[in-house]
Amino acid sequence: MYKNFHLKYNKYKKYIEIIYKIRKESEDFMLESEICKQITTPLTAPAFPKGPYKFHNREYLNIIYRTDLEALKKMIPEPLELDGDDPLVRFEMMAMPDTTGLGSYTECGQVIPVKYNGVKGDYLHMMYLDNHPAIAVGREISAYPKKLGTPKLFVDSDTLVGTLNYGSLPVATATMGYKHEELDSKEAYDQISRPNFMLKIVQGYDGNPRICEIICTQHKDITIHGAWTGCARLQLFSHALAPLADLPVLEVVSASHILTDLTLAPAHVVYDYLAKN
Repeated sequence: MYKNFHLKYNKYKKYIEIIYKIRKESEDFMLESEICKQITTPLTAPAFPKGPYKFHNREYLNIIYRTDLEALKKMIPEPLELDGDDPLVRFEMMAMPDTTGLGSYTECGQVIPVKYNGVKGDYLHMMYLDNHPAIAVGREISAYPKKLGTPKLFVDSDTLVGTLNYGSLPVATATMGYKHEELDSKEAYDQISRPNFMLKIVQGYDGNPRICEIICTQHKDITIHGAWTGCARLQLFSHALAPLADLPVLEVVSASHILTDLTLAPAHVVYDYLAKN
């Protein structure tokens, strides 16, 4: 009887040791449950941290200009529609010296006033910036159309200046009189709190579209520290890979210089192109 017990004990002991060894080896690897908690790669040094992303002393130079109507229509993805008959574009330059998780960077681009199902907002056409984490998080977590460029926002004597280079070549130069006239805080808030529409496209591994949607976000956690308006000019230079000049400047309509704190709002899907297919 004792001998049988001893044999059974040794047998089960061996099984327990095998199970313990397998479990111990599995603990040396990242578990599936842990992988699903990550937001991006590399796993041990992600390209960007988790949000929320808060901007302190975010500075805007906005120039609204009139462009060619037919050229503008070609840039707007259906089902978005041009907001009204006036072909307007906003060239925006943003200096962000203090951004949680992303650091300091400058960004610029073109925004087109549109409407969707009666909701007026802005379609983000193209964006250029000088910070990889901000590019990665904008494209992966949301749908900001971000590319690498070299924008700068600075004061040159009595002039607020915004420039964009793509590689070594100039693409845009914007100038505005520095703090010539105060702008109403509510009007400044309304300018930067409009709904933003973006196009999200992700190709599948088989070459077919995996995600194709219009998404929307709207920033509301905004504090205006100061806002000004004044005379402004904008020059755009032709470039094959930074084609801002495809929407030519025919007339400058207005300009604003805004200093603010802002928290980036999450996005949500408003239209799915693949739902019909």
